[in-house]
Amino acid sequence: MASAITHRDEETPLVITDEPSLQLQPHKSHTRDVHILSLAFLLIFLAYAAAQNLQSTLNTEEDLGTTSLGILYLSFTFFSVFASLVVRILGSKNALIIGTSGYWLYVAANLKPNWYTLVPTSMFLGFCASILWVGQGTYLTSTARSHAINNNLHEGAVIGDFNGEFWGVYALNQFIGNLITFALLSDGQEGSTKGTTLLFVVFLFVTTFGAILMCFLHKRSGNSKEGYKHSEADAGESKSLKSLCRSLTSVLSDVKMLLIIPLIAYSGLQHAFVWAEFTKYVVTPAIGVSGVGIAMAAYGAFDGICSLAAGRLTSGLTSITSIVSFGAFAQAVVLILLLLNFSISSGFLGNLYVLFLAALLGIGNGVLMTQLNALLGMLFKHDMEGAFAQLKIWQSAIIAIVFFAAPYISFQSFTIIMLVVLCLSFCSFLWLALKVVNASSPSTTE
Repeated sequence: MASAITHRDEETPLVITDEPSLQLQPHKSHTRDVHILSLAFLLIFLAYAAAQNLQSTLNTEEDLGTTSLGILYLSFTFFSVFASLVVRILGSKNALIIGTSGYWLYVAANLKPNWYTLVPTSMFLGFCASILWVGQGTYLTSTARSHAINNNLHEGAVIGDFNGEFWGVYALNQFIGNLITFALLSDGQEGSTKGTTLLFVVFLFVTTFGAILMCFLHKRSGNSKEGYKHSEADAGESKSLKSLCRSLTSVLSDVKMLLIIPLIAYSGLQHAFVWAEFTKYVVTPAIGVSGVGIAMAAYGAFDGICSLAAGRLTSGLTSITSIVSFGAFAQAVVLILLLLNFSISSGFLGNLYVLFLAALLGIGNGVLMTQLNALLGMLFKHDMEGAFAQLKIWQSAIIAIVFFAAPYISFQSFTIIMLVVLCLSFCSFLWLALKVVNASSPSTTE
C-alpha cells in the first residue's frame, strides 16, 4: 500500500503513515489506540501476574515454580539485548501481537505444570516479553508524539498523559487478577486440581481476548522526528546487526542513560521485593496465605490510581522530578518501617497496617513506571527502541538475580539493600535532572 506523506512547515517533521484510517481520523485514532493498548495489557497481565504470584505456592516440587520464574527473567534479560533490532524489523504493532503468544503459552502450560511444559514456555516467554515491552514503549511514545503534533499540544504533557492512562489501567491487573484468584480458590484448596484447572482455563480465555485486541491497533512508526528524514538506505541500516551494536553502544555511552539506569535497577528490585519477599515475610505472617490476594489487590489498586494521577500531572522534567521525589519518599517510608520492625497488634488494625504498607509500595511503583517511561520517551527520541530495551534489560536482570539469590539473603539484609539502592538511585536521578535543566533543553523541561 502506498504511503501518504503530509507536508508541514520546516520546523514540523513529515508525518508518514500507511493506514488510510489514520489520515481520515488522526485525532481520534491516537486516543483510541491508547485505550485498546491499555485494555489489552490489562487482560493479558491480570492472567499472567496472578499465575506468577501462584508459582511458589502451586509448583513447589523441586522448586519448579521459582526456578521457572528465574529462567524466565534470565531469558527476558538476554533477549532484551536484541529486542530493539527485532522491533525495528517487525514494527511495533507486529511485535506486540507476536509478543502476546508467549503469555498465552505460559498460562496454558500451567494447566499441566512440569519441567517439560513450564521451563520451555518460560524461555520462550522471555523472548516474547522482551519484544512486547520494547514494542509497547515505542508504540505508546510514537502515538503520543504524533497526537501532540496533530493537535498542537505540549509533547511532554501528552507523553505523560498517555503513559498515565496506560500504567493506570495496566496496574489494575494485580487488583482484578488477585480477586479472580481469591474467588475461584476461596475454599482454601489452592493446590486442588479442580480449582486450579478452572482458574487457568478462565485466564486462558482472558489472555486470548487480550491478544485479539492487539490486532485492532493502527500501525505506528517507531521513528523519531528526525527519523522521518531518513532515506530507505538508512531504514535498512537501522535493521542490521551492526546498527544494533551501534545503538547499544551509543545508548550506554550517553551520560543521561547512565544516570537513569540506577533508578531502572531499583524499579526491578522493587518488583522482585514485592513478589518474593513482602508477601512471604510481611503479609503471610500477619494475615495468612489467604490475605496475599487481598494485599496484592490493594497494591494494584493504589498502583493504578497513582499511575493515572502521575500521568495527568506530568508535563516535563520539573514535574517528573517532583513526582519521582514523592514516590521515592513513599517507598522509603515502607522500608524504614520494616527495618525498625514496627508493627501493630494483630486484629483489624494489624491487617489494615499491612494493607497500608502494600498501598504505599503500589504508590511508589505507579510513580516509577509512569515517570521512567515518560522520561525515556522525552530524552531519547533518536532511539526509542534502544532506550526501552535498556529499561527491560536492567529490570529483568535484577528480577532474575533476586529470584535466584533470595533464598540465601535474609529479609532484613534485603530491606537494607533496597534502602541503599533507593537512596543512590534517587541521587543519580537528581543529578540527571540538574544536568538536563542546566543544558536548558526546551524539549525536556517545562
